[in-house]
Amino acid sequence: MPISATLDVRMLALEAPVRGDSDTHCIELDDSRVRGWLLLDSCTPTLVFTFIYLLIVYIGPKYMKNKPAYSLKNVLLLYNFGVTMLSFYMLVELISASWSAGYKLKCQGLFDAGEGDIRVAKVLWWYYFSKLIEFLDTIFFVLRKKNNQITFLHVYHHASMFNIWWCVLNWIPCGQSFFGPTLNSFIHVLMYSYYSLSTIPSMHKYLWWKRYLTQAQLVQFILTITHTLSAVVFPCGFPLGCLLFQSSYMATLVILFINFYMQAYRKKPAKDDKARDLMINHLNGISSYVNGAKHKLQ
Repeated sequence: MPISATLDVRMLALEAPVRGDSDTHCIELDDSRVRGWLLLDSCTPTLVFTFIYLLIVYIGPKYMKNKPAYSLKNVLLLYNFGVTMLSFYMLVELISASWSAGYKLKCQGLFDAGEGDIRVAKVLWWYYFSKLIEFLDTIFFVLRKKNNQITFLHVYHHASMFNIWWCVLNWIPCGQSFFGPTLNSFIHVLMYSYYSLSTIPSMHKYLWWKRYLTQAQLVQFILTITHTLSAVVFPCGFPLGCLLFQSSYMATLVILFINFYMQAYRKKPAKDDKARDLMINHLNGISSYVNGAKHKLQ
């Protein structure tokens, strides 16, 4: 887990990081506050984990083709509960840390809150690490032979988020970066709670809020884009290139998400409930790292 920085935070804005002293460092890193934190000193571990993930995506379905699917009911219940608790911790800690540090919504700089920025960065490290944990979503699809859920968008989202957040932690580990993970952690609390409950047959009749969960995911993307662009309108020294990249990335998710949402709720005949539920489950999987547990509802 992250190691607290020992440098005086008052000098960080003036300090030039030195990161080119080893061949294991992929690029020059700009924020010395994360030096020594697990997985961050080099991009190699993140790239290796991503390569292994993509290899499993490619080879896994071929390996499972002539093998029986695994149920994994108890594993999924434990996994969903664990991710729910981790998401709840990140949500509470991000709200508490940003509030205590006096963070602003319209634009928050990288060096404005001193030790408060370090506290926020520590939570965002856990957010980055959670993207590695959520690779299990796809692995569970493979083991359960839910290959129709292993779409390009699903894999793209999982792989890209893990790598993007490595970059975020190394360049912009606090400040304006806090907002998106706060929203996403809230959505994940709801979503993985839903998945946990869906593994319990007696709870199925209470799971009527799937459609609203899907809508909340779309609202999350739009709010994140709005918050990101607010720092362009009201600049506070936060890197403009990072803001534009994040807005563009989130815009692609909005477009793709709306497309699948329309397919799930507009184009499917109402009488074809089973097919519609399959599409809705697929949609949720693309936008927020579905692990397949809720397909038990079928």
